[in-house]
Amino acid sequence: MSNKMKLAAWERGIRLDSRSDQNQFAFLWFYEWHLFDAVRKGEHTPGTYDWKWRVAENGTTAHMHADWLQLHITATHNGADLSLEIINNTDHVWPAIAAIIPCLNPGAPNKPSIRNALFLDKEHTHTYFQSKNGLELIKGALPREIHFNHACRSAVMSWDKEREDGNFIFDEKWPTSARDAHNGIMLRESKDGQYVMGIAWESFLSAQGHNPWDCMHLSIKVGPLAKGEKKTVRGKIYLFKGSKEDGLKELEKDFAHSESPYTTFHGKKRHFGRNARRKENS
Repeated sequence: MSNKMKLAAWERGIRLDSRSDQNQFAFLWFYEWHLFDAVRKGEHTPGTYDWKWRVAENGTTAHMHADWLQLHITATHNGADLSLEIINNTDHVWPAIAAIIPCLNPGAPNKPSIRNALFLDKEHTHTYFQSKNGLELIKGALPREIHFNHACRSAVMSWDKEREDGNFIFDEKWPTSARDAHNGIMLRESKDGQYVMGIAWESFLSAQGHNPWDCMHLSIKVGPLAKGEKKTVRGKIYLFKGSKEDGLKELEKDFAHSESPYTTFHGKKRHFGRNARRKENS
């Protein structure tokens, strides 16, 4: 247990801390937003963090349970394993691109005394997503660009927009990037280059960051889901001493047997697990 992270309840979710290194701590806000008719009808609607969490006394596990949603978190030596179970208990079908957005962050902006200053990345020079060419900065022409899953690009762009001008209602804050994401991973190196934090989901819709909380948004693709259907999605929080390249190596090990076809590790196209010959159905 001594080499595993310690989990603790936090006002908007869970806090992770190293038991031996005070520089390693981060926060998971679960969850902040919906996209494309997930849970609530609408292109982009707010989520909630009003859940009851049960955290083990020794800080090794945390569990949130609602009638239609569960998140189980297990501390590991390099972060935490995540397992999300979600049921569509609404009166509408969730489309293939329906997604929810948790927020991995260095702490609340209004509480600077408990923010992790190593991971703020105010210059937008240390936060990455994985494109077809490998790891690239989230920031492009603008810092808050949203990078959609390449397999979902067509469905996203053909969505019947709510705005009369044909743009997404989130375009002003999250302009759509021409650079697509090819893997469900976001990584941020600390300003001193000694540490890395990140988040991964085996089913994802988009990668986006540099919001007011200096956070990382990797959306979980929870669709398609018919009324009454259930879906389970595995994820991972990374927090350890190392580099972004080390983060990719950990990802490859952690999801080697994933049901989801991860691709493009270290610039090479790869598919993992039992679905190795199956392309992702967006």
